[in-house]
Amino acid sequence: MSVIQTANVSKVYNPDTVPVHAVNDITLSFEKGEFSAIVGPSGCGKTTYLNLLGGLETPTTGSVSVEGEDISKLTGTELTDFRLHNIGFVFQAYNLIPVMSAYENVAFIMELQEFPQKTVEERVMELLEAMEIADKAHQRPNQLSGGQQQRVAVARALASRPKFILADEPTANLDSKATNNLLDLMLKMNEKEETTFIFSTHDDRVMSRAKRLIKLDDGKVLADETK
Repeated sequence: MSVIQTANVSKVYNPDTVPVHAVNDITLSFEKGEFSAIVGPSGCGKTTYLNLLGGLETPTTGSVSVEGEDISKLTGTELTDFRLHNIGFVFQAYNLIPVMSAYENVAFIMELQEFPQKTVEERVMELLEAMEIADKAHQRPNQLSGGQQQRVAVARALASRPKFILADEPTANLDSKATNNLLDLMLKMNEKEETTFIFSTHDDRVMSRAKRLIKLDDGKVLADETK
């Protein structure tokens, strides 16, 4: 069974005035362990499609299913709970909690899920070491570089071993060195833990590492290529 699947999914904004078809009848599935990138020019629908996969947007038509469960039918509270327990997110702007240390940011999701404290401690330090920032565990986001903050964000997304991770333009604010380091670490975790990563990007460096490229334009799939 696919980890996540969309069936004839569309998203139309302003349907009653000037309709904008951001996503147009996309049927795709993603398997466990994929390292895939949704690519295309600005405005092609890639971020909207990623938001549909993560339950951050509700489809106008069609369905989004995670391991056979149609999340597009969940209510607000049910959807929030589902995202917490099943999906990891990495955003362009890091979205770390500024008053928390790197350690506390990574631990936060696990604590919301009420993991035992010992499990939290072991997992957080394991991930900070894997992301090569264990020495920054007690520093707050404003004491970290952009690349280090995004490593914390990736560790946080991985912490509770979600079914998949959605990364929306995660390298947009990083220089070449930080981007390459981050992508190498994400690929390492993909291979080590079989974590499914789905990116939205127009960064050639992400595309070169992705094992599958899904090209969108005008909300439609132009190509779906596996390397």
